[in-house]
Amino acid sequence: MDRLHEMEVFVAVVDSGSFARAGTRLRISPPAVTRAVSSLEERLGTRLLNRTTRSLNLTEAGKRFLESCRRLLADVDEAEKEAIGETAVPQGHLTVTASVTFGRIALRPIISGFLAQHPRITVSLILLDRVVDLVDEGIDVAVRIGSLPDSSVIARRVGEVRRVMTASADYLANRGTPHHPADLKRHDLIAFTGLMSNRELRFDDNGRPSHITFHPRFEVNDAAAAISAAEAGDGIATALCYMVGEKMRKGQLLPVLQPYWPAPAPVQIAYPHSRLLAAKVRAFVDWSAPRLATALSELSAVEKPEPRVRKRRPVRR
Repeated sequence: MDRLHEMEVFVAVVDSGSFARAGTRLRISPPAVTRAVSSLEERLGTRLLNRTTRSLNLTEAGKRFLESCRRLLADVDEAEKEAIGETAVPQGHLTVTASVTFGRIALRPIISGFLAQHPRITVSLILLDRVVDLVDEGIDVAVRIGSLPDSSVIARRVGEVRRVMTASADYLANRGTPHHPADLKRHDLIAFTGLMSNRELRFDDNGRPSHITFHPRFEVNDAAAAISAAEAGDGIATALCYMVGEKMRKGQLLPVLQPYWPAPAPVQIAYPHSRLLAAKVRAFVDWSAPRLATALSELSAVEKPEPRVRKRRPVRR
């Protein structure tokens, strides 16, 4: 069996986490995957993977060999691309993913400019309000909000976003303005499930993260619908600042409980780990990073909360 093929299968098994998924990714049968890994281990004279019915774990030898395989396969891939001229001019198909609202508002215009500059590249933009596995789902680049615990990806930070609460002036005039998270029990709350699937509202209480569980009056899986409901006076909605920044600057929506807004979360461009980065991915990351930073700054220009000053209790004499 071809050595490079065995290495490719081994890396696919590690990246996908199972023999079956590796077979699907490489379009070969699960028995063929098993034979390739077994042949590789037999030839090397050492076990690379500890297998159980529920998990796969690299041995120490497997960890060392994995990095060597990645380097060798990347060199071969780069040599082939150089032979056909792909490294000279970025070309090929690029698959990019982001959350629905962020992709629609911020990323789509940037991709339009990128395509104009790179006529030999085509792009598929996949907008999903869930975290996708870049390797398993064949994604080249993802724009993600929040921390990235996955060590198999490389990330470039481009900005940050803040979770905010907002309502219309009419709603607050009719129902009153809450001054503490506990006051929300007397209000109608609108839930965008992409941010609060567990029905929790998160707050920052003088530097200490806290939360309350709530029962929404209206719940929807689309951010635009939740924001429209708040603008119509149906209640108080939670959103990310780039979703409502323009409406808040125009006074169409007003900040609620601003001193209690939680700390901002990072926004990052992420792509699978590889020693040699494909020219099309490098071109997109270099193009989009500064433009995303500018877009985030403009879209998220909501006044940051002022620190609260605790009132001192009068001293009884």
